[in-house]
Amino acid sequence: MSEHVADPRTYMIPPHLERLCDDTALFPPGDLTLEAALAAHIDGSWASHRAFLGPLIAPADRLDELAALTADLPRDALWFALTAPSPDVLGDALRQALTIPAVWLAGAEVALTDDVTPRHLPRLLATALDEAGVGTTEIYVEVPRDERRPDVLDALADSDFDAKFRTGGVHAELHPGEEELADAILGAVTRHLPFKATGGLHRAIRHTDPATGFERHGFCNLFLAVDAARQGVDTDRGGLREHLVEILADRDGAEVGRRIRALEASRAMVVRASFTSFGSSDVKAPLADLVALGLVDAPTP
Repeated sequence: MSEHVADPRTYMIPPHLERLCDDTALFPPGDLTLEAALAAHIDGSWASHRAFLGPLIAPADRLDELAALTADLPRDALWFALTAPSPDVLGDALRQALTIPAVWLAGAEVALTDDVTPRHLPRLLATALDEAGVGTTEIYVEVPRDERRPDVLDALADSDFDAKFRTGGVHAELHPGEEELADAILGAVTRHLPFKATGGLHRAIRHTDPATGFERHGFCNLFLAVDAARQGVDTDRGGLREHLVEILADRDGAEVGRRIRALEASRAMVVRASFTSFGSSDVKAPLADLVALGLVDAPTP
């Protein structure tokens, strides 16, 4: 990651928060058209947020549309990652993405179908990369929220691929409780497995969504929970789990912000080795929260 952004027209993003927010504007609740999402991501309303922003993420079934809309853009103008519904279509999707001149491929996220055996997962993914001629790229596997999770995490930990945890969505049942999310974090950290998070993390602090009534996790709570997991990985697992649950449930934004500000720079960067990014359909709300918490400096008017 680079040094602080110096342009006064942009947000001053500290290194441990750079590229933290993947652009999922195409997905609910953003639901932008691909044309609008591209305009915002490349040179529009997201321009001042550049250092905070990760790749634009789009489903594999939108690649034809993406190719048409980016035909006039310079080569590698778009930092991009795709989502695939299963490993068996990943190879074709990656191959197609690589044919789009404007795309600079950051990686892919892939879901698991019920017929995928965890121990076979690394081989399936490696085959997909070989078929696409990609070589190496970041692949994140959405870890099922069921009895398969430990085996999937074990398989990923023994591979070159990473994990993706669902932290929310458009339905209440898509939001894991603090205990489930704490177990997911510990499962990744104890295996030295990087992960990203997706769904519901539009705000920094744990809260009840006033529009839906959903209990939503905060990405700053998640950041602190990962720090606690990494610092306490060699301690009593039960006590550490309870500590993570408390952190994830904390609604005191001032205290969460204070604790993150108090982290040494090197320790904060270690968190990012585990917690690589989260997805949000609106990058403005997360940044506004970070400014309010004193974690990011806003642009000069």
